[in-house]
Amino acid sequence: MEKKDIRELGLDDLVRFFVSIGESKFRAKQVYEWLWKKSAYSFEDMTNLSKKLRETLKETFVILPIVEDLSQVSADGTIKSRFKLHDGHLVESVLIPVPNQNRYTVCISSQVGCSLSCKFCATGQMDRIRNLTAAEIYDQVVKVNVKCEAHYGHPITNIVYMGMGEPLLAYKPVMRSVEMLTSEAGLNMAPRRITLSTAGIAKMIKKLADDGTRVNLALSLHAADDVKRNSIMAINESNNLKTLTEALRYFYSKTKDSKITFEYIAFDGFNDTIEDAKNLLQLCRQVPTAKVNVIEYNPVNGVEFTKSKEDKMDKFAQYLRKNNVAITLRRSRGKDIDAACGQLANKE
Repeated sequence: MEKKDIRELGLDDLVRFFVSIGESKFRAKQVYEWLWKKSAYSFEDMTNLSKKLRETLKETFVILPIVEDLSQVSADGTIKSRFKLHDGHLVESVLIPVPNQNRYTVCISSQVGCSLSCKFCATGQMDRIRNLTAAEIYDQVVKVNVKCEAHYGHPITNIVYMGMGEPLLAYKPVMRSVEMLTSEAGLNMAPRRITLSTAGIAKMIKKLADDGTRVNLALSLHAADDVKRNSIMAINESNNLKTLTEALRYFYSKTKDSKITFEYIAFDGFNDTIEDAKNLLQLCRQVPTAKVNVIEYNPVNGVEFTKSKEDKMDKFAQYLRKNNVAITLRRSRGKDIDAACGQLANKE
């Protein structure tokens, strides 16, 4: 019989298991702490359990850690890690340090590949193979945090679900990973330090709100009119901007302390004119407290898009600032490594 991944069990499940084998309930809490807070990847490491109990756990369950397969360090300090999963699939995470702001962000993946096929994205060139488990998502943060401490002497301060995959199409494991990242039984991070980025699935944005999620939300927008957005993001055909705006307003009404951000990659000659900025301004006015990140594009092999010219990006940002939109211009990081999301995992 195939052994069950023990990290798929909740604390109550573990309590039931230990009671069923005649052990005390408190053993469940001990093991839970080893699995999550201490990130033990072997039952042998659980030294406050008897040898016999460790053997029983080994015979009944498995722990399926992710293993670093490749690492790239950029001249600007960005570190990209490729991880191999237990079934051989590859995903990636990125550490983005901003030491002068004491900000160390990890960008993590939620799926192997992606089903949305956005035309500018390296991950979109891959099929969606499967969702990551909550533990595989959690492990990325743990392992990149070790790297952050080693390189910068500082723990991770922020987590963004902006890596490979669409988090709202891996809803259950993503929410479970958020639960453990923010739990005292896990990493105990503040929900306001976590941002979940979506290409825009309106009903799932509303579900996030209804489920009382306290994380921040980012919409990968990249065009503020339906015709342009349809041409680069097929998801917009079933989740147009009017539908998404309503969902974002609903999310805000339920979670007033969560931030909403529009992520906007500037593509040369496609979405970087003042007319495009005017459309984005109209959208921002419909979503309370929305802020905008205008992002420099990292080129992807075989994709026709190129990054917007600096003077056009500056004018675009200036127009929005003049109209009281909170905007950040994000220059590309890791230009000398496989910076685009999915590019490193897609190499082999």
